[in-house]
Amino acid sequence: MRCPKCGCQDDKVIDSRASREGATIRRRRQCIACGHRFTTYEEVEREGLMVVKRDGRREEFSREKLLSGLRKACQKRPISPQVIDDLLEKIANEIQDKYDREVPGSVIGERVMTGLREIDQVAYVRFASVYRRFQEATDFVQEVKKLEDNTP
Repeated sequence: MRCPKCGCQDDKVIDSRASREGATIRRRRQCIACGHRFTTYEEVEREGLMVVKRDGRREEFSREKLLSGLRKACQKRPISPQVIDDLLEKIANEIQDKYDREVPGSVIGERVMTGLREIDQVAYVRFASVYRRFQEATDFVQEVKKLEDNTP
């Protein structure tokens, strides 16, 4: 592992522990050269799950892309990074458990919207506006009205 501060490849592991309900191993490392401490995560690599896009193209499932979408939706909202990471883990695990080789992109989008709706309504509407490709302000207003109708 390369030190993020000095680039040296020599480090020692100070601490290892399971995290995210045993799905990953968190390792605390210290660079031998400069003494900088940093954290790495190790997880089981699953076989490549392909996402079938709207236009029929296929693309490898990317946790990073999913995380990026979640972060953009939650940007400048009072949502902790831990909540976003937990939602990412939950969605990724559900999808990888249910689908072996291919998953429709719509399944991922709908699952993200369901998760965001439970966490933050503004983040949900942000994501929905991109995912559902809102073209006009009326599309946006209709989505907000749906939220209001579902609120107890």
